[in-house]
Order: sequence, then structure tokens, then C-alpha cells
Amino acid sequence: MIDTLVFDFDGTLMDTNNVIIQSWQHTYRTLTGREGDMDYILGTFGEPLEESMRNTFPDVPAEEAVDVYRSWHREHFWEMIELFPGIREMLDEVKKRGYKTGIATSRVEKTLYQGLDKYDLRDYFDEIIAAEEVKHHKPDPECIYKVLDKLHTAPERAAMIGDTRLDMMCAHNAGAKAILVSWSLSLAGKRIEDFPEEESPDCIIETAMDLFNAI
Repeated sequence: MIDTLVFDFDGTLMDTNNVIIQSWQHTYRTLTGREGDMDYILGTFGEPLEESMRNTFPDVPAEEAVDVYRSWHREHFWEMIELFPGIREMLDEVKKRGYKTGIATSRVEKTLYQGLDKYDLRDYFDEIIAAEEVKHHKPDPECIYKVLDKLHTAPERAAMIGDTRLDMMCAHNAGAKAILVSWSLSLAGKRIEDFPEEESPDCIIETAMDLFNAI
């Protein structure tokens, strides 16, 4: 029986898609004079930013590329983010039913808490693990393990809810159930049978409230 729900943040709870994409395009324009390929950008969703920048701009010091990205991102983050439909109602029901809750994200702590505070979401979560708190990022299960350890939950009693293949792999590597949200931008339109086994979700939910049928 599942009694603990661990959520990704970007693209799962919070619609940060536009601010992430526009931050990438600003970085491309600044460093290369052109815009980047959208499919490539979507493929980076869920990765730690430093890793993505090293892979994308190998001739530019990663810290320089990260600074370009984050300067634009910080300036526009607050105004451009919003909750996905039904998220607050789902979280209300999650707490009403007594589930233990956590967030495991590759987003840095500062903007993570800005997003949570904009919509008064902090109190919905018992434990929150941001990028700075782990040495090994998704698909490594360290972030989920940290949440579950603090909540005294065995992995087989937990579900990870996310929007990227890295979230699904992270859940499998931890021994937790892997639930994919259908509003994922990077995996839009995919069915379970479209995924390689190691990336495959256990189920896909169409709306936030469908979570309760999945667990």
C-alpha cells in the first residue's frame, strides 16, 4: 500500500515550461547568436543545469553559460510561473487522506521556494529536497531516498510523480512506483508502450485528481 507521495516540481506541480524555454533561448542568443532547437531543449528537462550547459556549449565555461541562463531566469521566474490545473485541489485531498508528502527536484532551492511561496504551497509538503542537497542527481535515486529516509518510508510504499524520463528512471532505481503526468511537455503524447523499459512509467495520469486512481 502506498502511503507516501514524492513529487517533482518543474512540469509536474508548477508550469515553469515557458520560463525555462525562454531562459534557454536567451542563453543561445547570447552565446551563439541564434536560437536553439526546441526538441533539444525539451530533451534537457529534468537535468541539472550545469550538466546541460556543459553538454550544449562545450566551448564556453559551464559557469558562464549557467550565469547567462540564471540571470534571465531569475528576472522573469516569478511573473511567468503558474500552477497546473487541479494541483491545489489534488494537494488538498492528498493531505486530507493523510499521505506523507515530499518534493524531490533538480531545481535550486532559491527559486524552488519562490515558486512554492507564490502559491502558498510549502505546508503541503513534509520534506523537500532541492538540487543543492544531493551529490548525485536524477536518475540516481539519492533525492528520493533522502525524502523517504526523513519520512521513515520504505521505497515500495512510495510513488514518484513526475514529467520526465529522468523522474521515471529515478523512481525505478529507488524501488518506488513511477507515475507520469500527461501534461508533460517533454514526453507529450507518449504511451506506456512507447518507452524503453528502464524509462517506462507504471501509469500515466490524465488529470491531477487521477492520481488517486493510480495509487
